[in-house]
Amino acid sequence: MVASAKCYCDLLGVDVDLDQVMSPVFNVPLTGTTSLTLDDHTFDPHFKHNVSPSPIFNFYAPNIDDAYKYVKAKKIVIVREIEWVEDTAWFNIKDPDGNVVMICNC
Repeated sequence: MVASAKCYCDLLGVDVDLDQVMSPVFNVPLTGTTSLTLDDHTFDPHFKHNVSPSPIFNFYAPNIDDAYKYVKAKKIVIVREIEWVEDTAWFNIKDPDGNVVMICNC
């Protein structure tokens, strides 16, 4: 949980006291109408984490090239390079738990 909280908070530029990150749920402190909740399913003995090779959600980035450089500088694993279809562009990253997340300009 701590590694994922650190990764997402760092990616989003959110300050977080990692000593305050506790199982089973951590709400990334975001402002506005969007929220991001990390859940490690500690209290669900039947839960099995299945990593999907496809993105489970996406983050909006108006400038995909700047977002790509930002992610590279943070040494986050990029699993799919930037792709363009007309005016839409995206690339995929992997979080510490192996989840794939898309960064997209739309």
